[in-house]
Amino acid sequence: MNISEKDLEKELIIGKKKSAKPMLWVSMISMVMFFAGLTSAYVISMRRDDWVTFELPDAFYISTLLIILSSITISISQNLIKKDKRELSIAFLLITFALGIAFVWQQYAGFEDLRNAGLFFTGPTSTVSTSFIIGITLMHAFHVFAGIIVLLVVIYNHFKYKYTSNDLLGLELGAIFWHFIDVLWIYLFFFFYFIR
Repeated sequence: MNISEKDLEKELIIGKKKSAKPMLWVSMISMVMFFAGLTSAYVISMRRDDWVTFELPDAFYISTLLIILSSITISISQNLIKKDKRELSIAFLLITFALGIAFVWQQYAGFEDLRNAGLFFTGPTSTVSTSFIIGITLMHAFHVFAGIIVLLVVIYNHFKYKYTSNDLLGLELGAIFWHFIDVLWIYLFFFFYFIR
């Protein structure tokens, strides 16, 4: 039985779609393990005599609200494209992007607040606790940058009419990753809030 080129191409696309979500989940599980290792090291290091506790910067509270809002807006965007409301869907994607940028800005402001309080990542006046909180938060910020790049790709593809109510895999994958970095930050925020 001969398979036409068109049928073969169709099968390859179906195969890609079937493997895309599992590959994303595997990568997210590895990221969870990475941050679990970092937070475990944080807990173990708390036993040190030179451990210093301090209040979280207000900017971290604001950034938490911003990333939660961004998760809501990307969900709204998904629901709108399912109803073929393309323009509104794009608008909410752009709002998600703006909230992501604002999140990163607030994280930077939080680092500045720590620095102004005399708490540094490295150097003679740094402490183990500040090195951990800044290092872990910075690692999360790198994942947010990756999420922002994903959002840019999704927005670009959306403008190119690649998503419809019947085919929104790219938007779905982008939203899953964005929700993941949202949940990851909420975990880290509450971890730092309660475990000091």
